[in-house]
This record gives sequence, C-alpha cells and structure tokens, in this order.
Amino acid sequence: MNITSTKLKLVIGATYLIALFAVLYFVFSFIDIEDLTSYEFIRSNKESIFQYKNDNLFLLTISFFIFTIIWILLLGFAGPILLFAGFVYGKWFGILIALSATTVGATLLYILAGLFFRDLVKEKLEHKFSNLKNLFKKNELFYFTLFRLFGGGGTPYGIQNVLPALFDISVKNYFIGTLVGSAPLMFVSVALGSGIESFIDKNEKLSFFAIVSSPDIYLPILAFLIVVSLTFIFRKFIFKKF
Repeated sequence: MNITSTKLKLVIGATYLIALFAVLYFVFSFIDIEDLTSYEFIRSNKESIFQYKNDNLFLLTISFFIFTIIWILLLGFAGPILLFAGFVYGKWFGILIALSATTVGATLLYILAGLFFRDLVKEKLEHKFSNLKNLFKKNELFYFTLFRLFGGGGTPYGIQNVLPALFDISVKNYFIGTLVGSAPLMFVSVALGSGIESFIDKNEKLSFFAIVSSPDIYLPILAFLIVVSLTFIFRKFIFKKF
C-alpha cells in the first residue's frame, strides 16, 4: 500500500468519525428525548405527522430512506427506525422501506469498514469472534443469514454490520444474508410500531391494562420475546464459544 493511498484512507476515515460525532451531538443537543418517549407528545402530534405523510408521501419516503442509510452508516440503532416505519407506514409498506434501507446502509458500512477500519475491527473484535471464522468459511451465506436471523446472538446492531469484515464475506452474500436474515426480527419491530399507532388511535390515555389487552401490542412483544429466547439457544448450541 503506497503512502498516498494510506493518507486517503486516513482522511476518509477521519471524515467519517467527525460526521458520526457531529450527528450524535446534534441528536442529543437539539432533540428532546423525553418528548420522543412521551405518550402525550406522540399522540398530540400524530395527526400532523399523518397529514404531512398524506400530502408528501413520495418526499417523506425518499427522505426517510436516505436518512435511514445515513443513520446506519453512522452506527445508529435500528430500533427507532423500525418503530417509526411501522408507526407511519404500517406493517407491510413499513418493513419494505425499513428493511431495504437498513440493508443498503449496512452493506455500505461493511464496505467502508473493510476498506478503512479493517485493522481496527480486527484489533477490537477478532479475539471475541474468532470461532465464527471457520463456520463462515464452510458456508458464509448460510451462517451469516443465521447470524442475522437471530440478531447476531445478542450482538449490538452496529457491531453486527462491521463484524463480517473479519471474515472477508463477499459483498453479495453480505447483502443477501442481511436482507433475508434481518427480515423476521425487523418485521416484529415494525409491527410493534404499527401496533403503537393503532393503540394511540383507540386509547386517549396510556394504561398498563390497555397495553396488555391490545393484540396490536402484545403479539409483537410476544414474538420478540420468542426470538430473544431462540437467540440464547442459538448462541449456546450453535456458536458455543460466541
């Protein structure tokens, strides 16, 4: 590797890190997290959100798609994206948009990590996940799809996206494995977002009884708990040292 190439990678890597910290600073400085978790705030602004969606569906969808890609590139959590997609677009259109956007974002992040942060990823993660290397060598698409299907065995989403840089998975298999493997668990989260929208429509006030008696809420939560349980089984018996 020549000096010019190394300098270019350093510049791009530094730019990425600066962008990451700038976005995090903006999120936590200018957005009131308490409002985003307030039932009254969400309920009172629901009509405005849906009116904007009805008037500007194409623009909102394109903006959301691009924002999601950037958010995933900056190691953002998938949860808020999935809940928002379900809340605003419903289960089916929501999962279509969210899954495709997160898959594109994750794939771009994987390529970026492989080009500019491979040494850092190996230094921080290789000793923890070295046992996966042999599995992925046997059939990288099958085992990576399983890895995605069970939420990376409890691995945070951002790490799931860059971890395969350790194993030199092909971009094609990474994209397919992410698209197919992430779909079921993401659908559960999107369905929960859709359920929250339906719940708000029917309930003026938040109460525990109303939540536990609403199938729009408890069915996605139940499905999520089942997947979490399967994840622990998967982690224990398939990736024993994981």
